[in-house]
Amino acid sequence: MKSIKIFLLSIIAVLAVSCQSFLDESLKGSYSSENYYTSASKAEMAVNAIYNSLYDNKLWIFGDVASDDSVKGGDDGDQPQISEIDNLNPTDDNGTLGSFWQDTYETINRANNVIQNVDGMDIDAALKARLIGEAKFLRAYSYFNLVNVFGQVPLKLKPQNESANIHIGLSSIGDIYSQIDLDLTEAADGLGVARDGRANKAAAYALLAKSKLFQEKWDDALSAIANFESVGAAYSLVPNYADLFKSGGENSSEAIFAIRYFNNSTASRGNNLNVWFSPFSEEMGYHFNQPNQSFVDCFDEQTVGGQDDPRLDASIGRNGKPWFNGTTFDASWGNVTGYLVKKYDEDKVEGVAKSQSTVPQHRIRYAEVLLIKAEAMNESGTPGAAAVLDQVRDRAGLAPTSASTQAALRDAIRKERRRELGFEFHRFFDVMRYGKDYAVAALGAAAWPSDRYYFPIPQGEKDANAALKN
Repeated sequence: MKSIKIFLLSIIAVLAVSCQSFLDESLKGSYSSENYYTSASKAEMAVNAIYNSLYDNKLWIFGDVASDDSVKGGDDGDQPQISEIDNLNPTDDNGTLGSFWQDTYETINRANNVIQNVDGMDIDAALKARLIGEAKFLRAYSYFNLVNVFGQVPLKLKPQNESANIHIGLSSIGDIYSQIDLDLTEAADGLGVARDGRANKAAAYALLAKSKLFQEKWDDALSAIANFESVGAAYSLVPNYADLFKSGGENSSEAIFAIRYFNNSTASRGNNLNVWFSPFSEEMGYHFNQPNQSFVDCFDEQTVGGQDDPRLDASIGRNGKPWFNGTTFDASWGNVTGYLVKKYDEDKVEGVAKSQSTVPQHRIRYAEVLLIKAEAMNESGTPGAAAVLDQVRDRAGLAPTSASTQAALRDAIRKERRRELGFEFHRFFDVMRYGKDYAVAALGAAAWPSDRYYFPIPQGEKDANAALKN
C-alpha cells in the first residue's frame, strides 16, 4: 500500500509540472482574439457567430408563458421549471432562468469581442462600421431583453477575458437603457439600409423607438420613428397577415428584424418552435405555450364583412378550424386549454425533420413600428394617433377605431398590440410596463409584489460573479 501511495504522489508531482508547462504555452490549433482578427472575412464570421447565438433563445417562455396570453401546456410534470415561471414563483436555481441568462450573455460577449477587436483592424472603413454597427445592435437587443426580464443586471461591455471584465456588479435600469440607446444610435450611424437579413439602419431606429417607448420618453420615441421613416420607405404592411408566418415571411416588406432559419443537415439551424408548440400527433410535438381563453376573448370585433378577425386563426389553432396539411384542428390537441400556437408551425416538407422549420421569428416588424408611433403620439398629445392605429386595424379588415379620447385610445392601442403581436414574445413586458393596476388585473397580485415583477438573477451567476456575492 505504501509503495502505491509513493507512486501516486510521483504521478501527481509530474502532472503538476506538466500542467504548469502546458499552461505556459500558446494554444495549438485554435484561434485567440489576438490572432483571429486578421482579415475582413474572419471579422464577418465573428459577426455571423453573434447571430448564430440567437437561434435557440427561450424568450417565448418569458414573453408568452409568463403573460396572460398562455400557460405552459405540455404534459403534466414536463419542464416544471417553466411552470415556476408561468406562476411567477421561480427560485434563483431555476434552470430555465439560468439557461436564458447564459445564452443572452453569450450573445453579448460575442458582440463585445467584435466591437473591441474589429475597431483596430485594417479593413475597409465602411465594412468596419457595418460590422461594429451590427454587433452594437445585437448587444442592445440582448440588454433590452435582459433588463425587461431581470431588471438590474451587470452591464458588461468588454470581452470576458480578464477578471475585471467578469466580476461586475448590477447596473441601474436607467444606466442599462442609456447604454441600449447609445448602442443603437451608434449602430444606426454605421449601418446601411440593405435588407439582406442582417441588422440595418431601419432596425436600429425601430428598436431605439421601442426602447424610448418603454422608458415613456414619448417625444424621443417619435424622433426615432421619424429617423426610421427617413430610411425605411420600403417597409409596409403585407396584405395577408398569415403570410408573415410562413417560410419566406422574413423577406416580406414588413420584416424589419427577424431570426432566420435554414433547412439543412444542421438541426440547430432550424426553427424548432414548431416542435415545442405543435400537437403530439405531429412528430411527437411537445404542445407547450398553450393560448388561453383570455387571448381568444380579446378578439371581440368582427371585420367589416362580418367575419372573425383573421389574425386569430393565423395565430392559434382552435377547434374545427383549418390546421395544416389539410387537417382540422382538434381541441384535444391542446390538452390544457384546447388551443395551440400556430405561428411557428407549417405544412410538413417531405423528407425534412419538423425541427428544420424555416418559418422566421419576427422580432421587429413594421406593424409594431406603427403601434409604437400611435402610442407615443397618443401619450404625448400629438394629433393623428387614431389614423396610425387604423392602418393596423384596416389590414385586419376592422373598421376604424371609435376611440375618441386619450384614455379610450390608450386602451384601443394596448388591445391592438395584444392582437397584432400575439405569440411574438411581447405580451408580458407590455403588461409590466402598463403599470400596477393593469398587471394585477391581468396576472394577479404576484405580478406586483412591491414593485413590478422581475425574475431573480440565477444562482449560477451569483456564484461565478464575485461582485454579486452577498
